[in-house]
Amino acid sequence: MARTAHTPVIHAAPEIAPAAYAEDARALDIVAVADQQQNARVRAVALRVGYQLPADAIDPDLIQRDIAANMRRSVEACLEVGRGLAVLKEACPHGQFMARLDVLGIETRVAQRFMQTAVKFSNASSTPLLKAAGNQTKLFEMLVLDDEQIDELALEGQTGELKLDDVATMSVKELRSKVRDAKQEREAMQRLLADKNAKLDELSAAKLSVSPFDEKVNTFKTGIALHFDRLDEGIAQVYLLHGAILQEDTQWGGDDEQERLILRQFSTLYGDRLRRLTQQIAELRDHYEATLAGWAAELDNRNLDLFQAGQGGDDDVGVSDVLGA
Repeated sequence: MARTAHTPVIHAAPEIAPAAYAEDARALDIVAVADQQQNARVRAVALRVGYQLPADAIDPDLIQRDIAANMRRSVEACLEVGRGLAVLKEACPHGQFMARLDVLGIETRVAQRFMQTAVKFSNASSTPLLKAAGNQTKLFEMLVLDDEQIDELALEGQTGELKLDDVATMSVKELRSKVRDAKQEREAMQRLLADKNAKLDELSAAKLSVSPFDEKVNTFKTGIALHFDRLDEGIAQVYLLHGAILQEDTQWGGDDEQERLILRQFSTLYGDRLRRLTQQIAELRDHYEATLAGWAAELDNRNLDLFQAGQGGDDDVGVSDVLGA
């Protein structure tokens, strides 16, 4: 019996709406750009701290394994651990750095000390100091030294009473004591210089003839400087608040949705106050240009006379003499 011929059924391919295709393409572009930006940030941190990315990749898993391998080597690898942690922190998505520290078995405080060590001792001039320290515990003890003391110890072999040759032979306890003594000695010297400069300024000011009118002018000038200094401090605090909002390891909510809502509230409040401050500064600037700016230009010559009058000598002239000229 002859077989019956079957005609193959060809199904038409589903049509893709152009709008849907364009939307998917835009989404892929956004993901690609975000990946490129993340790649650039991670590589920038690696370059800054001198860290060689494993297999030239930014994969957090590879970086984590590299850190674990360095921790198993000699204690001199602690700088590499610190560099790796700094790069790992940048490579991790928000909130995942702490989890990876748990996997590595590194406490947050210890991780911070590793990263601080990498920053402070990464320059080539620290090599003799690293050899003298010999282990990470001693290196951690020297973190309290400022950058100038580190450079003196590495380049000159001594800072204050602390000598590079003694670092290798000291116990950790002895080194801790010496380092703190060196730190206190530097701070005492800085306070002494500050007091000396303050007394010189005081003596210089006492030589000038000060009239009641001069005191009034100086008090008002001090008030201007004080208020603007407070404004500078306030703006600096606002910068810190901005950084605190973006802090990677800070959890602002119990889940992602709650965290996005809280961050949106922060952003709205911050933006509203920033726009208000910008408007107030612009209005204040316009008011200044319409009033005091003209006086500043007109009084340039008198300000020069005032500066010359304050240089001392038999012909000293006070502020009131200049303004009354």
